[in-house]
Amino acid sequence: MIRYLQFGVSLSPLQKWKTHLLVSSLLLPSTSSAASHLGLFSPPLLPLNRRYYRHHPLQMSSSFSPSNHDSDIASSSSSSSSTILTPPMVHKPKTKFCQSCGGQTKLVVPEGEEKLRAVCTLCNKIYYENPKMVVGCLVEHNNKVLLCRRKIEPSYGLWTLPAGYMELGESAAEGAARETLEEACAEVEVVSPFAQLDIPLIGQSYIIFHARLKKPHFSPGPESLECALFDLNDIPYDSLAFSSVYVTLKMYADDINNGKIKFHYCTINRRPGASPSDTQSFAVCNHLCM
Repeated sequence: MIRYLQFGVSLSPLQKWKTHLLVSSLLLPSTSSAASHLGLFSPPLLPLNRRYYRHHPLQMSSSFSPSNHDSDIASSSSSSSSTILTPPMVHKPKTKFCQSCGGQTKLVVPEGEEKLRAVCTLCNKIYYENPKMVVGCLVEHNNKVLLCRRKIEPSYGLWTLPAGYMELGESAAEGAARETLEEACAEVEVVSPFAQLDIPLIGQSYIIFHARLKKPHFSPGPESLECALFDLNDIPYDSLAFSSVYVTLKMYADDINNGKIKFHYCTINRRPGASPSDTQSFAVCNHLCM
């Protein structure tokens, strides 16, 4: 039996259920079979030349059908097409001091809510921590894709799409174009939104736009070692900086091969503790395209 430790805070039935799932997952053996049981990752993790996602019953108008898979993948479609279950995310607020009065905060569940929040012990101000928005461009020119090799950590020396955190006062499309200008010194025309990728583990949501060069000129910005246009068959998948970039480029390549560029949404479930550039330690869930 799992006992719920209550430090002056009463737990609702929903909280107890979440705690039960979390503790139960921690009691499982720390092996790959345990991870598979929780549905966090695709067992086994597929090599780079195979499909990188699992089908989800909710996907819409997807060209990614089992009939398009490699034969060994299609043969196991009955097991891989099941819904991927993930344990509840238990986020611990990091705000230590109140930005209004400087008082120390404590972690409590405010009345009428279900999650832990950082609350000031002096003025009772509640601090809500929200995901960060990352915006970028998938720039196409003469059937090639523009990539930048990072000059900063994390993932120094690896290839990425030009992207970065969205700033206050700008739209997502404006932020994506700005990041492309900063990292690749390239002026682009945003054509359409291409993908939204959520990574709950690190609290980030990516919006990637399909874009084209206004002029055929680009060069490394302060955060890039070099920039280059890659044919789809020459993309360095084994040297990409982030799982989000890997997934985006794979989806784009599939769209080009199928003759139609679509809009994609998915969730990337990363293995806790994996490096940002580990393109084997994640699973793609809830993939929708239209």
